Amino acid sequence: MSKRESSKYKIDRRMGENIWGRPKSPVNRREYGPGQHGQRRKSKLSDFGVQLRAKQKLKGYYGDIREKQFRAIFAEASRRKGDTPENLIGLLESRLDAIVYRAKFVPTVFAARQFVNHGHVKVNGVRVNIGSYRCKAGDVIEVKDKSKQLVSVLESVQLAERDVPDYIEADHNKMVATFVRVPALTDVPYPVVMEPHLVVEFYSR
Repeated sequence: MSKRESSKYKIDRRMGENIWGRPKSPVNRREYGPGQHGQRRKSKLSDFGVQLRAKQKLKGYYGDIREKQFRAIFAEASRRKGDTPENLIGLLESRLDAIVYRAKFVPTVFAARQFVNHGHVKVNGVRVNIGSYRCKAGDVIEVKDKSKQLVSVLESVQLAERDVPDYIEADHNKMVATFVRVPALTDVPYPVVMEPHLVVEFYSR
């Protein structure tokens, strides 16, 4: 198991939830946290603890985004007009790696970031290798011709564990996806409950 895979499963176990809804999640077998103290009885979380947990879960879901980067995304969401929690989710779902994952070109959001970083993806015909690249409604995301026959890509589009959401149009024959619109929180198919309002409370302390 790679370091990245190990880290991913530790996030699941630390949260005590299968946050990506994957059949291989260790939480399906044991719901306690990792490490020698993982089976200790959980104490009731303080308000701060609840907010911190919500932030860690949301960060973890999108590939364990670094704190500095996640805080910058939150700051952008706060500056925008409208509801900050909705803005936060919209910005996270507009990331190129998130769209590649949603379109089912790869099996996990971690794989999506690596896939983009290795130059396998084009946006509107131009190669983009930055996972955090922010897409706009109407942008066309395409797997490069030389990468369309990769085993990992072909296997991913066949996965039955999740569907492509309606704010993304995906053609798996051509390996092309269109980011139709920026989604609202209720549009996003999270396997577990996400609480971006608690993230707002955490950063507003």
